Amino acid sequence: MGVHTFKLPDIGEGIAEAEIAEWKVAVGDDIVEDQPLCDMLTEKAAVEIPSPVAGKILELKGAAGDLVAVGGPLVLIEVAGGAPLEADASAAPEPELTPQSADNKADSGGSPAVVSPSPRRDATASASASAPRPPGEKPLASPAVRKRARELGIELAKVRGSGPAGRISHDDLDAHVNGAGAASAGRAPRMAVESVKVIGVRRKIAEAMQRAKQRIPHFAYVEECDVTELEKLRQQLNAQRTENQAKLTMLPFLMQALVKVAPEFPQINAQFDDEAGVLHQIAALHIGIAAQTDNGLVVPVVRHAETLDIWAMAAELKRLADAARSGTAKREELSGSSITISSLGPLGGIVSTPVINAPEVAIVGVNKMVERPVIQNGMVVPRLMMNVSSSFDHRIVDGWDAASFIQRIKQLLETPALLFMQEWS
Repeated sequence: MGVHTFKLPDIGEGIAEAEIAEWKVAVGDDIVEDQPLCDMLTEKAAVEIPSPVAGKILELKGAAGDLVAVGGPLVLIEVAGGAPLEADASAAPEPELTPQSADNKADSGGSPAVVSPSPRRDATASASASAPRPPGEKPLASPAVRKRARELGIELAKVRGSGPAGRISHDDLDAHVNGAGAASAGRAPRMAVESVKVIGVRRKIAEAMQRAKQRIPHFAYVEECDVTELEKLRQQLNAQRTENQAKLTMLPFLMQALVKVAPEFPQINAQFDDEAGVLHQIAALHIGIAAQTDNGLVVPVVRHAETLDIWAMAAELKRLADAARSGTAKREELSGSSITISSLGPLGGIVSTPVINAPEVAIVGVNKMVERPVIQNGMVVPRLMMNVSSSFDHRIVDGWDAASFIQRIKQLLETPALLFMQEWS
C-alpha cells in the first residue's frame, strides 16, 4: 500500500488560499475516484474538491474554518501500490465550482470550539447522596466560594458539599442553582457559555466589513422622504399586474431613481482602487442588493439596471433573491456592483448607517415607512414618511455632492411621475 498526499489544487482567480468550509469524508472512510472530499470557501463561492484517487482516508489536514494554501497538503489517502505517492496539484482533477454557500457546519473533520467543563465528578449526584448538614453546623467553603454564593444570593447552609467533610466547591454551587436548590434561591442564573468558531461565510463577511471600516472613512447622510404618492402608485400598479409579473416592492422604484440620478454624479457610481489610487467611474449601473440569507449577508447584483423597466427590475430582484437564499446564485451574480442598496424591509428602523460594499464608494439604505403627522399648508395631515440613510467614502465623495445626490433621489421618490419621464430636471 502507498500513501497519496493530495494537495489543494489551483482553484483559479489568482486565489492563494481557501478556507475549509465542510468535510464530506472522515478518517477511515473508503472513497472512490472523483468522490467529493470537502467544500473549500473562496471570496466568491464554495468550491467542491473531488478526490483524484480511490483509497482510504488516513488523515485530514485541517478542520472546518482552517485556511489552506494552494499547493498545501489537504488529505492523506492510502492507495493500492507499494510506493508512497506525492500529489501534483497541477495534475489534480479540476474542482467543481458549486454556487451554493457553505453551511458553516463542521463534521468529523473538526467541530466548533466549545467551553469544556473542568474535570470533576457529578456534583449533583454527590450532593443528593450526602447526608444533610446538621442544624447549626457551619458549612465548609473557601473564601472564593463564599463570595460567589453571596453574589448569587445562595445560603451555603442549604448547599450540599461533595468535598471532604462536606466541603462546598464551585461545582456544588452550580449543582445547587441548576438542581433542586434553585427554587429556594429564586430564578437560577444562566451559567452556560458557548464559544462558536467564526468560519465559512460568516468569517468572510466579518473580514469584508473589517476591511471596509478600516480603510474607508465613512460619513453618513440621512434624509426624510414623503412616499405617500409613491406608495399609492405602487399599490395601483400591483393591482393591475399580470400573473407573470413580479410584485413591486419599494426597491424597483429606488433603483429607477438611481438610474436617472447616477449619470449626474459619476464619482458616486464608481469603484475606488485605493492601492493604485485610481477611481473607476462606471457608466453602467450594476446595483448590488444587500440580502440576508440563512448563511449570512450576500449582495446579488442587478446588472445594467439602466436597460430595465420597473417590471423587469422587480423580476430580476426576485430571481436573484431566490437564488441567493437557496444558495444557487452564480459567482458572477454576487460581484461587480457599482453601487449598493441596503434595505431591512419592515425592520428598517428609523435611521441606519450602512457599511460601504468596497470597492464601491456609496451605499444607499432605506428605512421603514411610517405614517407621521406632517404640516402642509398650515394644517397637520397624515403622510407616509421614509428615511433614506446612506454612507459615502469621504476620500472620493464630498458632503455637498452626497447631499445633492440624495436630494435628487428624494425629488424623484416624492414625485413618482418623474421616474417615468424621459427628461426631468
